[in-house]
Amino acid sequence: MAQREEAHVSSLAIIATKGTLDWAYPPFILASTASALGWDVSMFFTFYGLELLKKDLKLEISPLGNPGMPMKMPYGPQWLKDINWKVPNIVMAGVPGFEKMATGLMQQTIKNNGVASIEELRSACIEADVKLVACQMTVELFGYSPDDFIPEIQDWIGAASFLPVAQKSDVCLFI
Repeated sequence: MAQREEAHVSSLAIIATKGTLDWAYPPFILASTASALGWDVSMFFTFYGLELLKKDLKLEISPLGNPGMPMKMPYGPQWLKDINWKVPNIVMAGVPGFEKMATGLMQQTIKNNGVASIEELRSACIEADVKLVACQMTVELFGYSPDDFIPEIQDWIGAASFLPVAQKSDVCLFI
């Protein structure tokens, strides 16, 4: 039994459903970390998560309706940067260009803190042989072309084909 346990390679299946900048970090960080630990990792990108596999990433954040997302000021003195700006939804929804501004602030905060970009994390996953899988049904539903996506996608399948991978994995995450 001990030999079998030593020979076992842990596995992780991630189902990525969101395509915003803030929601792109969890699946790529978890996948790259698990892969670095020697795990076998598969990521299934469906619905808005398909945005994360596009050649040209134009990811934004959407703080509207996300009360857990503090707004940070990436410029100015430290006391200003330390404030968690709780912006009411009515303001976020009513101010034209608020999401663009919030995205810019988030991108600058990421840069200021030396956090890898989504492109860098995705490349790390590719280099580490993380299996990137696109949901074929969603590709067809949204009218995408395979040419819209990076060439490193290993498979174009539906949920019925990915669920057995998720079922057999040691850890399965829906993000």
